[in-house]
Amino acid sequence: MPLFQISADKMSVIEQQNFPKERVLQTLIESNLQAVFASRFVASEFSTGAVHAGRIDTLALSEDDNPVIIEYKKIESSELITQSLFYLSWLKDHRGDFEVAARKSLGPGVKIDWSAIRVICIAPNFRKYDLHAVQVMGADIELWSYRFFKNQTLYLEEVLQRASVSVGEPVGGTSKGGGGVSPKKPGQEKPIATYSFEEHVDNKPDAIREMAFAVQEFVMGLDPSMEEAPKKHYVAYKISKNIVCMEVQHQKVLVYLKLDPKKEKGPPGKFRDVSAIGHFGTGDLEITLKSMDDVEMAKAYIRKSYDKLGG
Repeated sequence: MPLFQISADKMSVIEQQNFPKERVLQTLIESNLQAVFASRFVASEFSTGAVHAGRIDTLALSEDDNPVIIEYKKIESSELITQSLFYLSWLKDHRGDFEVAARKSLGPGVKIDWSAIRVICIAPNFRKYDLHAVQVMGADIELWSYRFFKNQTLYLEEVLQRASVSVGEPVGGTSKGGGGVSPKKPGQEKPIATYSFEEHVDNKPDAIREMAFAVQEFVMGLDPSMEEAPKKHYVAYKISKNIVCMEVQHQKVLVYLKLDPKKEKGPPGKFRDVSAIGHFGTGDLEITLKSMDDVEMAKAYIRKSYDKLGG
């Protein structure tokens, strides 16, 4: 779909262009990691050592404290995906190298959650064979296409959401049924817990479950690209960054939104500013839900958070 410039009642097509070098795109994304992918910069052109002889374009840390790998291509190329899968495998076996780089860049007290590694591939297009290959492999990878226009507008779109693969799970399958990848021997890699939405609502009162399912249905219905990402203590809903985080408790459901509580007030008597208070999930505006009426009231604020972050 072309991009149009509107002037009065006239629409004119804005021409596309491309970056002169991949490095220009890389530098732009690295300078705006927080705005684009809600991540903190760790390193650029990170060496995988003499044996593996590679360089990871960008290393970062997500808002959920997960390691992030970003690879770029200014032309359509299957090499981008195979390269990214290589670096994903390498990072799983070289956690210490990432932790040293993260502490150097973000400080000695930085937290790192290895329950998932986020891998992002950015290119103008991806072949249908590449999309199918990533889906079949079940690789923990996101494919993002971009369009760069002559009015200096950059459009990013996720064309394939990542699969839910834990760090301890081999890329390409399991050993069951033959033909898969043999699992690592005990002690080679410590097991990593994975989580599900069902675990968060399991054994909760029916009224709490009903509210949690209602929030889930509403948020997932906001955008076909919305991804549900269950964590240990909360469930995140995200596109390129977390838009809503939900914590399901036994007597209430807490929703955290990316709204500035000093500028955006929540429903009267139901919200608080948690920007200076420790809490699970991301977002500074907390809304407490104790009934289905509260859920209905919160929907306008959830949508506002979605709109503020650009959908």
